[in-house]
Amino acid sequence: METITFTPAQIHVFNLVSHIKSDDGLLRLRKQLAAFYAQQVDSEMDRLWESGQWNESRLKELRGSHFRTPYKK
Repeated sequence: METITFTPAQIHVFNLVSHIKSDDGLLRLRKQLAAFYAQQVDSEMDRLWESGQWNESRLKELRGSHFRTPYKK
């Protein structure tokens, strides 16, 4: 059996989550996590834009593209 080692951050989150006792608390946590990750994405996109790696022409180039894995039926 493989041993799982958790990082200090994971352990901290586990300890915090153990205090959530209601569906409302879980919903609020989910909203906070979504907001956190949305802010991370915004920051990274700003960095890419400022560095020139992402721009209006690149955005237009990718508009309408589909990158999903095609599944055979």
